Amino acid sequence: MVILLILLAILVVGVLWGVGVYNGLITSRNGYKNAFAQIDVQLQRRFDLVPNLVETAKGYLKHERETLDAVISARSAAQSGLAAAKANPGDPGAMATLAAAQGQLNAGLGRLLAIAEAYPDLKANQNMMQLTEELTSTENKVAFARQAFNDAVMAFNNKREVFPSSMIAGMFSFPAATQLAIPADKPEMRDAPKVQF
Repeated sequence: MVILLILLAILVVGVLWGVGVYNGLITSRNGYKNAFAQIDVQLQRRFDLVPNLVETAKGYLKHERETLDAVISARSAAQSGLAAAKANPGDPGAMATLAAAQGQLNAGLGRLLAIAEAYPDLKANQNMMQLTEELTSTENKVAFARQAFNDAVMAFNNKREVFPSSMIAGMFSFPAATQLAIPADKPEMRDAPKVQF
């Protein structure tokens, strides 16, 4: 009888431990999904600024239509990448697509702002100055949100990989999450568009 009670107590402790580890993994996964939601908010703000920036520049950059179209196209691609990543934050393919799309948008905005430097009237335009200031602020917020997401992903991955919680993670199919990283072969993506007015 005593042995049965001891075995029952061990079983109860084991089940409670398993439930605690499982709940910890769920909490950690929800943490990185929430951190990704913050990236989403900042990227949406960035996407909202791009058409206004292009529209302001359009009147001054009549001969630069290709650059303006490239920025709008890159914005659309970046929005699609974000939509795919929102569906499954932490998925390696989604994170790679998002990083590549954001890199294209960064490159397009960088070209637009570099060209704008050659137009003194555009540089002096109050709307353009305000939009570029907002863009710079948003780029900083995106960087902070990306860091918070990457930290949350690292915490989740650490939790799912350490023994003994790795057993629970394996039993209940908790896949590793992928950080939102800039590919090593694209160092130009590390820099936010330079805004100097």
